[in-house]
Amino acid sequence: MPRTPRSAPTSATVLPAQRRAPVSAKSEQRVRDILRVGREVFAALGYERTTTTEIAQRLGISEATVFTYFRGKRELCMRVIGDWYDEIIGAIEQGLPRERPIREQLEFIVHTHLRLFLIQGTGLCALVLSEGRSKGQQELGEGFVELQRRYTQPLMDLLARGQASGELRRDIPLRLLRSLVFGPMEHMLWEVVITGRQIEVEQSARDLVALLWPALQCPDQELQKLRRTQEAMLHLLQDSLGNRD
Repeated sequence: MPRTPRSAPTSATVLPAQRRAPVSAKSEQRVRDILRVGREVFAALGYERTTTTEIAQRLGISEATVFTYFRGKRELCMRVIGDWYDEIIGAIEQGLPRERPIREQLEFIVHTHLRLFLIQGTGLCALVLSEGRSKGQQELGEGFVELQRRYTQPLMDLLARGQASGELRRDIPLRLLRSLVFGPMEHMLWEVVITGRQIEVEQSARDLVALLWPALQCPDQELQKLRRTQEAMLHLLQDSLGNRD
């Protein structure tokens, strides 16, 4: 199946407009520095405890300089999460083995999701799972919902292709199949955040897909496989008998 290129998100649909777009290499570097340190502070302190003053102090600049490029903490946090999501989406889209069966593609998405959510520690993971989905979501507003929708789109595309090919069940809405996959992953990530216990990502991805696959695949998928195997064996037997004649 030809790959549809992903259009870049526009600030009008996902993020509030930046106060001032960078117009020089120095300005672009300043924005990158603010986003880098902003990611560190949001990961360490969470949304509510983070202040633009703290970010400015760590960079050795004035808070007014931060406001030159971002209207405030909300916009900066949205950009930090959006950039992080883009990194994960990019890794999924570039590495997804589209020529392989749907199950193997699903395992790749689950593995990549778990690995990249934990690769920089649990700070950003906790930010998205807690502040981003409760108090923080109210503060971050509708833009956060759009970020979440964009982030889950690669999985939605895979599920839709699985339904079209007959590998996945069609009697359940895609949004519920999506929740069936993301729900257990979030529980696994929460356990790491709360207890500090590390997980073996590759094995965890395989185990999770093995658990989910019977619920995701078409109810008669195994029967169809058996029929195909029987047909193949019958053809081999017929060919063998024909060669004897």
